[in-house]
Amino acid sequence: MLSKMGKSPFDFVMNEGYKTLGTANIHRTFFEQDLTYMLRGYRSILLHFDSIKTFLESKSELHTVWDIAKTLHSEIKKANENNHNAKCFPSNLEKSALKRINLALRWLVRNDGIVDLGVWTFLKPSQLYIPLDVHVGNTARELGLLQRITNDRKAVEQLTAKLREFCPEDPVKYDFALFGAGINKNILPIFFVRS
Repeated sequence: MLSKMGKSPFDFVMNEGYKTLGTANIHRTFFEQDLTYMLRGYRSILLHFDSIKTFLESKSELHTVWDIAKTLHSEIKKANENNHNAKCFPSNLEKSALKRINLALRWLVRNDGIVDLGVWTFLKPSQLYIPLDVHVGNTARELGLLQRITNDRKAVEQLTAKLREFCPEDPVKYDFALFGAGINKNILPIFFVRS
């Protein structure tokens, strides 16, 4: 994706370089036309705000990640003449687990000095929700942290509420451990050892 945008992704977006993109595959099921959709939307926002962060900061009604997704989706959809792109935003924002957006927010809001950058300070780590993928969900169920079978919004809310019981100020700090245990089943017994 970055190689397509050259040395200055910002200039590429603002100069509408995405108009030169075709239909080639970028990653898995994400294609150049999907990137064009996103970048056209970002350009529209950046014509009025100096960053996506500033745009979101200007919205007082953002209380959850679903509010953030709905606001971004609405702006990006407007910039694309109200066409919807399911690769960029789920069709049903109210029920979606929003795994990618929750993961992006984890990186942008938390500041662990390693992976999480902590550059979006208008949100607190306590406001974040767990990025729920297959591995995190399966591990959480094995540990008795999650009863819901479907990896949807209700499951994200349920698991995050449980994690807030352990660490109200930063419930998402458990994401990497749950994900890692889900990838490597050999480390799961470590969670059951008492110190």
